This record gives sequence, structure tokens and C-alpha cells, in this order.
Amino acid sequence: MDELPSRLQEIVEDFEYLEGQEKLEYLLELSESLSPLPEWLLERRDSMDEVHECMTPVFIFADNKDGSLHFHFDIPRESPTVRGFGSILQRGLDGTSAQQVSAVPNEFYLQMGLQKVLSGQRLNGIGAILAHMKNLAQIA
Repeated sequence: MDELPSRLQEIVEDFEYLEGQEKLEYLLELSESLSPLPEWLLERRDSMDEVHECMTPVFIFADNKDGSLHFHFDIPRESPTVRGFGSILQRGLDGTSAQQVSAVPNEFYLQMGLQKVLSGQRLNGIGAILAHMKNLAQIA
């Protein structure tokens, strides 16, 4: 399996140590730490990429600063699971290169054991978000 960026690997390992409902609780905790959109992006929200595969409205913007990517998300507070996914990916891939983002296995989340506490439909959401991030990384 491809090596994950170090921050994302740390998050995966945190989940590996948790059992059952603890995994869901940690995901919900992470949802609270999703960074809000910066002021400069609020005015440009319509230029953000929408993840149409998610039932929840998810918008992503990739900011490339000298080859270092920073992802911004707009996900409603009423969708804590999806916000948790966004937080995992935002934290885990912040400051990485397009090549590092592209190398993340599409189903990396299986290492976290989330399939034990979430439905397949929900897990499709994190895969769809990652796919959009990979596309944005290539054009950012």
C-alpha cells in the first residue's frame, strides 16, 4: 500500500486504537475542528468545487502556495459525519504536494475501521471528497 502523508498516517493510527463507538465519537469530535472558510474565500464561494456525489452539500477549494496545498471546505454543521471526513482530509493533507495527494489510496479509510461503525453510503462520501481533492490538486 502507498505510504500516507505523515499527518494523515497519524490520524489513521489514532482511529486504529479506538474501538466501536469510540471511532464515531472521535469522528464527531474532529467535525468540530473543521476550519471555517477564510474571509477571502467567503466572497468566492461560487468558485469552489462541489462534490456532487455527496448527499450533503460539500464544497472544496484548493489553495496552492509554492507547491504546498491547503484545502478549504464548506460543509454544513448539520452534517457532522461529513464534516469529520473533511476535517480528517484537511488536517491530514495540509501542506502536501499534488503528488502526495494523488498517491493516497482511494480507500485509505478502511485502515481506520470506519466501515465497522458507518454505512457504505457514508463511506462513499469520504471517497468522493478525496477524489475531488485529487482532481483539484492536479489543477491547483
